[in-house]
Amino acid sequence: MMTIGELRSAIDTNMIHTVLLVLVDMQGRLQGKRCAARYFMEEVLPHGAEACNYLLAVDVEMNTVDGYALTSWEQGYGDFELVPDFSTLRRVPWQSGTALVFADLRLTTGEPVRPSPRQVLQRQRDRLAERGWHALSGTELEFIVYRDSYEDAWRSGYRDLTPANLYNIDYSILGTSRIEPLLHAITSGMTGAGLYVESAKGECNLGQQEIAFRYDEVQVTADNHALYKNGAKEIAAQQGHSLTFMAKVDAREGNSCHIHMSLRDAKNNPVMAAPDGSMSAIGEQFLAGQLAALREFSLLYAPNINSYKRFALGSFAPTAVAWGLDNRTCALRLVGHGQSLRVENRLPGGDVNPHLALAAVIAAGLHGIENELPLQEPVVGNAYTSGAPTVPTTLREALAEWEGSKLALDCFGADVVAHYANMARIELAAFDAAVTDWEKMRGFERL
Repeated sequence: MMTIGELRSAIDTNMIHTVLLVLVDMQGRLQGKRCAARYFMEEVLPHGAEACNYLLAVDVEMNTVDGYALTSWEQGYGDFELVPDFSTLRRVPWQSGTALVFADLRLTTGEPVRPSPRQVLQRQRDRLAERGWHALSGTELEFIVYRDSYEDAWRSGYRDLTPANLYNIDYSILGTSRIEPLLHAITSGMTGAGLYVESAKGECNLGQQEIAFRYDEVQVTADNHALYKNGAKEIAAQQGHSLTFMAKVDAREGNSCHIHMSLRDAKNNPVMAAPDGSMSAIGEQFLAGQLAALREFSLLYAPNINSYKRFALGSFAPTAVAWGLDNRTCALRLVGHGQSLRVENRLPGGDVNPHLALAAVIAAGLHGIENELPLQEPVVGNAYTSGAPTVPTTLREALAEWEGSKLALDCFGADVVAHYANMARIELAAFDAAVTDWEKMRGFERL
C-alpha cells in the first residue's frame, strides 16, 4: 500500500507513470481510467474525476439497457463523480510503473450513488458501526486455468479448450507444480499489491485452483477480491493462458466463492463467540438471520443465470437452506472456535460481486440480531437429503424472492432493490432470446 507522499515521490523519480482510478461495477468488475501520473496529481488528487453514469446501467457486454432509474437515454447519460478512496492506494506490480486507487461514486449534486456496490456495502458497515461493531471476512475464490489464450478461447467459441491439469488435482502438490509459474506470478503480484496470501491449492475440476487470502475488514476484503479477480486474469493473459471464475463452466465441479464472516467490537473482541469458545447468543441470532434471509438475498449471492447451474446434489455446492457444524453439505457452515469462530456461506460462486454479497451477509445477520431470531438445530449428516427447504434453482426464482422481499426493502432501500431486479430481468430477457448450442444439437436434424 502507498501514501500520497510515496506516490508523489515515485512519480518524481519516474517509478510510477500511470495511476488507475477504478470503480466496482454491478458485475464486480473494475472499470475506470488509466490516468497519466502528472494529471492524476494535479487534477484528480484535488478534484476527483468523472465517468459516464451508464457504467451502472449496462449488461455484461456493456450494452445500454432500459429500466434503470439512475440513468437512461432520456436523462442523457450524464456523468457521476469518481471520488478516490486514498486508503486503497497501492502499486500494481504486474503492470510496470502503475498504481491503483478505488473510487466511490457521487452524483453531481454531492449525494452518494446508493446502488453502487461499494455504497451498498458501506450502508451495512454503517449499521454495524452504530452498534460499535465491525465485520471481518474472507472470500475463497476458485478458478479454472486453460493453456489457451483469451483470444484463442474467444475465437474457438470456448470449445475444446485445454485445461492446465488433465485430472482431479484436489490438494495435489504434484498437480499444482505443473502451473506453479502462473500461481507464483499471481501470488507474488497480489502480495506486492498489499494482499496477504495464505496458500494455493488444486481443486477437483480439470485445471481448477484456489488461492486463499487472509481475512480482513469487510470493505478491504471486498476491494481486494475485485482487484484479485482482475489481476489474476491480466497475469494469466501475460503468460498466454486464460482463466475463468464463472460459476459453472462444464458438467464437472463449479467455481465457488465461500464467504467467511465474524463480528468484532471496538476492542476487536469477538462478538459471535462466548467466553468459553462456543457460539454466543448474538452469534446464534446472526446465523439464524442468515438462514431466514438466504432465499430472499440469493440474487446478491448468485447474480447470473449460470450461477444456478452450480447448485447440484452431491457437488459440494449447496442446495439446502440449512446449517451444520463443519458440514460442507449445508449452505451455512459453522467453523473455527474461540476467536476464529465464524460462519461460512457456501452459496456464492466465483461470479459473485463481493461487495453485494458481503453486504447481504451483514444485512441478514443484523436481521437475526435485531429480531432475536431463534436458531434451529443443525443438520447432522447429508443436508442434500435432509428435506430442508432448498435455495432457488434459477435466476427467475431468485428474482421473484428479491422483488417480493420486505426484508430487502428494509435493509437496502427501494432504489437498490429495483436496480438489481432490473439487472436480473435484463439477463433473463437476453437468455430467453438466445438460441443455444444445446438446442441446435438436440433439434437441428432430429426434431
